[in-house]
Amino acid sequence: MDGFKIISKLGEGAYSTVLKVKRIADNNIYALKKVKLLKLSNREKTNALNEVRILASVKSNFVISYKEAFFDEKESCLGIVMEFADNGDLYQKITKNRKSKIYFEENEIWKILIQLIKGLKSLHELKILHRDLKSANVFLFNNGSAKLGDLNVSKIVKKGLVYTQTGTPYYASPEVWKDLPYDNKSDIWSLGCVLYEMITLKPPFRAESMEGLYNKVIKGVYQKIPDCYSNDLSQIISLLIQVDSNKRPSCDDLLKNPIILKRIEFFKSFSSDDIEEDQALLRTITIPKNLLFLSANLPKSNYSIKNISSYNNNLNDSSNNVTIDNENINLGRQKSKKSELNYSKSKFNESKREKEERLIKEKENEIKKKEEKIKKELEDNESKNRRVEEYLRKVDEENEKKKRELAKKKNSLSINNSNKK
Repeated sequence: MDGFKIISKLGEGAYSTVLKVKRIADNNIYALKKVKLLKLSNREKTNALNEVRILASVKSNFVISYKEAFFDEKESCLGIVMEFADNGDLYQKITKNRKSKIYFEENEIWKILIQLIKGLKSLHELKILHRDLKSANVFLFNNGSAKLGDLNVSKIVKKGLVYTQTGTPYYASPEVWKDLPYDNKSDIWSLGCVLYEMITLKPPFRAESMEGLYNKVIKGVYQKIPDCYSNDLSQIISLLIQVDSNKRPSCDDLLKNPIILKRIEFFKSFSSDDIEEDQALLRTITIPKNLLFLSANLPKSNYSIKNISSYNNNLNDSSNNVTIDNENINLGRQKSKKSELNYSKSKFNESKREKEERLIKEKENEIKKKEEKIKKELEDNESKNRRVEEYLRKVDEENEKKKRELAKKKNSLSINNSNKK
């Protein structure tokens, strides 16, 4: 984490924390997710690395972009650096509008919807299901952009259908509720729920119990949207929120729909600005036995060269009002900045080999101490077991002795009774 300055905490879960950070190398703001790997099960570790794999694979202007992933030895956690959404998320905006009793402008709804369809399309093209599409996982930017994010439970489909049930109940499709296999059409249902929530400021299906929510979802009946919105929006919702998944459109179908096409034409700035680059799913990230070697298995960093060069140019182009030989000043400034950058580089780039050797030695010492501790505990346990066994043996002897005495007394009583007779 040495290359980042923490600005604030954005969110926190049981085993992860998301921070707003400034990267020292380019002076830009990013979101940094810290995942406490040592506290996770093997399956949870796989999910965390799966998120890195998916983020690094997707090349789209409508999905939060991957910047870097690394293993931090000091904190024993996985760091995932991502694009920072400077206008929060859609759930926050919906909550704010609901409190203020203000509906979204219809044009804003269409803009966000079109971008979400394109983001979802880029995932589905790689056979990736989001599986937790909800308003809180739609991230907003001050320039009007909307992007899908939080791919922690996303799934790569290998054989067409998925069976593992996951996601948020309010946005889960009927097939997920029924524990049936599902495909990318489940994401389409969730998209419909997000669209409905943007329009009405509340989810389409609500209940006081899980059973009540289940009954509403599998029927697929929701209240009509407010009259202030067009019939076009109502038609798109009815396409997305259909109980029969086979009747739901794909992302390609939606982008070819005349109602959507009409809006794409109107919002030309969002119609053709996706990244023109072939997407390819990266290989599975393997978990090494020694987590110190995890960084070597992670995808390469993806920072914008433009941002870095722009930052360096800003350093070199700072204003100077002293009226002397400008060329000499610029030359001196460039040399100075170059020296500073070289110094920073040498400071932060400790020899990888030496660092790994040092860390391995530290871990070996830790393991040795743990082994000694376990050995001592085992010896203590053996000693305790011997004492317990000795105690039980004495108890058995006492019991046998008492039994013999009792038998003697009984025998004596029976003899006395016989004599009396």
